[in-house]
Amino acid sequence: MTVWIEADLCNGCKRCIKACPYGAIELKDGKASILDRCTSCGACLDVCREKAIKTDVKQRAIPDFSDRKGIWVFAEQRYGTLSKVSFELLGKAQELAETLNQDVSALLLGNQVSHLSEILIKYGAQNVYIADDPCLKNYRTNAYTSIIKELVNQYKPNILLMGATHIGRDLAPRVSRRIGVGLTADCTELTIDPEEKILLQTRPAFGGNIMATIANRFSRPQMATVRPGVMAAVEKPGNKGNIVQHKVAIKEEDIGTKILEVVMEEKKGTDICDAKVLVAGGRGVGDAGGFKVLHELASLLGGEVAGTRIVVEEGLVPVENQVGQTGKSVRPELYIACGISGAIQHRAGMMNSRYIIAINKDPRAPILQVADWSIVGDLNKVVPEMIAQLKEIKGNG
Repeated sequence: MTVWIEADLCNGCKRCIKACPYGAIELKDGKASILDRCTSCGACLDVCREKAIKTDVKQRAIPDFSDRKGIWVFAEQRYGTLSKVSFELLGKAQELAETLNQDVSALLLGNQVSHLSEILIKYGAQNVYIADDPCLKNYRTNAYTSIIKELVNQYKPNILLMGATHIGRDLAPRVSRRIGVGLTADCTELTIDPEEKILLQTRPAFGGNIMATIANRFSRPQMATVRPGVMAAVEKPGNKGNIVQHKVAIKEEDIGTKILEVVMEEKKGTDICDAKVLVAGGRGVGDAGGFKVLHELASLLGGEVAGTRIVVEEGLVPVENQVGQTGKSVRPELYIACGISGAIQHRAGMMNSRYIIAINKDPRAPILQVADWSIVGDLNKVVPEMIAQLKEIKGNG
């Protein structure tokens, strides 16, 4: 498969040179010339107005997916409690389904979890596919993958969404490989292309410096994982749903792993994804003494303390309280950013906050550009003053 130039037609306009992403075209004696590094990607073909670029590469045909219907959401649960991201994905699925005129379905796997179907229907599921069996009590990759593969092959969904949780990040790539489709991980936006009616999956790329939009034209279902806290859960009062029981044929000896013991850690405080108020600190806070002041402010506001990656690496904030591309995505009512410059990697995790207050002594800090209220000043003076005034208000109240 090759690409070549018809020299008689080429006028040396250089459009193909600019279009080539691999630098595989150069100008020789006023004519375009293809270099050995050409990958036959075809990016140059459409920009040549003289039709001087030829190829024997046949365009890949898009298969007929007319039998693929429905937006599916993997309803993650642990010990009978559904994860918040499941509701968020059902909210987004309703929006996508309205555009495509297709149904929203939830996949529920576990042991003695059938009662959770009513909650999923309340949040928009029109169908709930249930696989209920003792071997599914605890999450194990092989067992869950096998069941989902069976369901996908039998019912042929168009889109399959999972949360980018510990379970989702383990399960989604295994499922995508087993059923032979692509997967876009850690999406922050999902939309439907108005013309092709395919899923457009947007995620941070190149260290968060750009946002890439990915489309899967050649396989189904279109799979994506979405980070918790990115989408909004939407209840659908009065929604009626169908419950489909899937017979589990997998046996314990087929799974390959056995859970000997489950150790539950006691969580301290509120998960930052559920907190209404977050006081977040960055490099500018300094040391543990600085974060002690942030904890006092958070306590007065009934919130939690969060941090950027750098302060987590320094041990000033626990890893589960990290906000950003490599941490958690949050959407509190109030987000107070203290000493945070506002790199795009951090902004990706907190941009959905309802109100943002930024405190930074650098007037050019990017965080100030996205804040609803910006305070240019020394946080070591500003935060204690906020604490003093809050105590005065509470005292007078």
